[in-house]
Amino acid sequence: MLKFVVLLVSVALVVAHHDVDEPHTATVFLLGTNVHGTINFSEVEGGKVHVQGIITGMPPGEYGFHVHEKGDISGGCGTTGSHFNPEKMDHGHPNDSVRHVGDLGNVRFGEQGTANIDFVDSQIALRGPHSIIGRAVVLHEKADDFGRSDHPDSRKTGNAGGRVACGVIGILEPLYPQKRASSASNIESFAYFFITSALFLLRHTSF
Repeated sequence: MLKFVVLLVSVALVVAHHDVDEPHTATVFLLGTNVHGTINFSEVEGGKVHVQGIITGMPPGEYGFHVHEKGDISGGCGTTGSHFNPEKMDHGHPNDSVRHVGDLGNVRFGEQGTANIDFVDSQIALRGPHSIIGRAVVLHEKADDFGRSDHPDSRKTGNAGGRVACGVIGILEPLYPQKRASSASNIESFAYFFITSALFLLRHTSF
């Protein structure tokens, strides 16, 4: 009987801590004069986000690519605010410990005027305080210098110049995450009842 009760408690603990959540995904359609593209964002292991997509319409070269704080494109890309920077850091390279959350570096356009984007970032998120959902992605007219030049804008914007294309990041999945959270809560309640019942049996059963 003792072994049976211990087994029940172990099963309940596993159920209570089982991750029922599904990875979040999001997308953005970038649009500018002669520039357009689609970028998808997907949660991967370690709390990181996989960024993948294609942009077309720029001459060969590198161009600044950032998440801006506002999802407001009512006045074009100019109303998307500054770089998304909830930690109030200086501008930097995506691999720097000191950077804006929205600092995603540069994207490179080839001879055919196309940029193939495929990287993983450790700062942006699709939930929580670093969530980029509802904010804007902006493509700039020049390369990002990662805050490493003497230009007065270097540590603010990477001196990447004007904004040539932008779009608001929208959620793809899950559509109703609160239901997922509710399911997790129900499982935890069941596990609590299961554990307390098993402990009652353990205390009041003779072996």
